[in-house]
Amino acid sequence: MIGEFLSIAEGWTTGAMIIRMVCALLVGTIIGIDRAIKRRGAGIKTHTLVCLGAALVMMTGQYIKMNFEGNMDIARMGAQVISGVGFLGVGTIIVTGKNQIRGLTTAAGLWACACLGLAIGIGFVKGALITLILVMFTMKVLTKLDSKLHMYAKVFDLYVEFPSNQSVSQFMERIHAMQVKVYNMEISKSKIKGEGPNAILCIEVENLSQRRNVVSTIRGMQCVKYVEIL
Repeated sequence: MIGEFLSIAEGWTTGAMIIRMVCALLVGTIIGIDRAIKRRGAGIKTHTLVCLGAALVMMTGQYIKMNFEGNMDIARMGAQVISGVGFLGVGTIIVTGKNQIRGLTTAAGLWACACLGLAIGIGFVKGALITLILVMFTMKVLTKLDSKLHMYAKVFDLYVEFPSNQSVSQFMERIHAMQVKVYNMEISKSKIKGEGPNAILCIEVENLSQRRNVVSTIRGMQCVKYVEIL
């Protein structure tokens, strides 16, 4: 059943075109659902449109190759899609006020979605479906693994808000007394009028227990208004 379905998709008939576009619709929707659940910039509609458009471009290239004379490179239009989607992905990447980069996974997902659409568009549905499974494994399973690694990392970033400018020097004295390695500290003025400055620190500890103690101690400092692990 599945083999017959895939063999039809590899052909060049009306049924094959319908199968390819429906597969592109499903692939884009599945990837888009994952992004929509996490409230990312590009959701179901964006991923579905990218996948459908990429599939159509690849089918158009195949159509031109089969119906018009000349030495036309069938992959030329697909190459433009791969590079063009990169500009769309850039729009999903933002830098927050805490200097955190958001949207990289969504941008990569859009690019992968376009590549899947190209594969489906030329009839390579089997490869696209296998890749879809691996893409979803990456977004679901490896995301949790990445979070675990981040949670137990010996080197981590802290975002700290201070009630006043004088609190920064008091904080630095306390940090040096704790005998932890501080690789970098960026101090910025608050964008809110009347609020104290904020800082981002890169700290290294020897183990997880020390990491917990360091964060707990900083949160308990009177010279600190707010602390968050980035």
